[in-house]
This record gives sequence, C-alpha cells and structure tokens, in this order.
Amino acid sequence: MLYPTINQLTGGQYNRYELVIATAKCARMVTDEYVRQREAAEKAVAGTKDGDKNLSNMIDKEYRDEKAVKVAITHIHAGDFTIHHGEQDADAEEQPAEELPENEQE
Repeated sequence: MLYPTINQLTGGQYNRYELVIATAKCARMVTDEYVRQREAAEKAVAGTKDGDKNLSNMIDKEYRDEKAVKVAITHIHAGDFTIHHGEQDADAEEQPAEELPENEQE
C-alpha cells in the first residue's frame, strides 16, 4: 500500500487530477533545486584542489537519494507545498508555502 494515500493527500478538498498537476509542478521544482545544488557543488569542487571532497556529500540528501515525485508527495503531505485553486484556470496551483507569493504563477 502506498503512503500517504490519495485520500490523505486530497483531504476531500480537491480531486486526484488537481493533485497530479500539483505533484508534477512540485517535482519540477525539486528537480530544479537538485540541478542548482549539483551545479554549485561542481563549481566548488572544480575551484579547489581538495580531491577528497565528494560531490554527492555537498548535495542535500533528500534531493540526492529520493525520486523527485516522492519528495514532492512528501512535501505536499507535510504542508510545505499547498494547492491553490485559481480563478482563471481549473488546474491546481501549487506553490511552496514560504517561498512564492500567492499571485506568482509558473
């Protein structure tokens, strides 16, 4: 059985299709953050002659070891990302709770 369940994620507030759209947007943001951290780590390693620094240790473990969709679902379930219903569109609008203002759209 999968955890968390679809019923736990939707909470009766929105349907599973809105959840899929929100999860995909969140997974894209997670992937972008992983790429940003990896590029920063590669630049840091290239700038030093320290050969014992491992590139994977410089990337956040959550982004490095888990699939982007799994991380996205975990963030949605924990409340780090919320799903907002837009007036102009029927799709779910997913935004990080602490980073993006409500009027900013992707």
